[in-house]
Amino acid sequence: MHIIFYNIFLFLYRVGVRIVALWNPKAKKWIEGRESVFSQVEIAFKDNNQPAIWMHCASLGEFEQGRPLLESLRQTYPNHLFLLTFFSPSGYEVRKDYKGADYIFYLPLDSRQNAKRFIETVNPSLVLWIKYDYWYYYLSTLKKKKIPVLLVSGVFLPFQTFFKWYGRLHRYMLDCFTHLFIQTQESAELLKPLSFLKNITVAGDTRFDRVVEVASRFEP
Repeated sequence: MHIIFYNIFLFLYRVGVRIVALWNPKAKKWIEGRESVFSQVEIAFKDNNQPAIWMHCASLGEFEQGRPLLESLRQTYPNHLFLLTFFSPSGYEVRKDYKGADYIFYLPLDSRQNAKRFIETVNPSLVLWIKYDYWYYYLSTLKKKKIPVLLVSGVFLPFQTFFKWYGRLHRYMLDCFTHLFIQTQESAELLKPLSFLKNITVAGDTRFDRVVEVASRFEP
């Protein structure tokens, strides 16, 4: 039953964005950016034998949180390809020319077919999911394929669906993560009753690392 409601939500989301795109430039970019994304991804990863690390961000703020980790991993694993995806145009349009990733794409809207096609094409060896933007089919497909997925800078609040009686599907999405690196002890306390979650580390907010890095490079 939960998955039926989720699929209805995805359908309404898709229709709603197309209607809003008639007058909203951001929604229009959201649609246009996804029109050829699969052909771009398939060209990029066709016959590729290099292992890939994939980082997904909802938007620009989440990218800044994940950026220190991505750049550190790039130094540690120079022979890997690095893929960066965004859900929102406000992230993609600003960072589409970012040099710290080999490929930057919009994430296709969640569906069973899209998730399977995208993940099988990229075949990542590691996935970094920054803060939130949970998508059932992507996460469940990664779990089925036994691809490690790390939640980075996650934050949880009492009103979120995970902690409601109707949040079973969202709780399953949390179970798809190999490890959760969360920002606060309060988040850890909220997650404690979910006994299936064993791998949790309070690691702080990676955005502070980015602020410190920028400040250390300041020039008048």
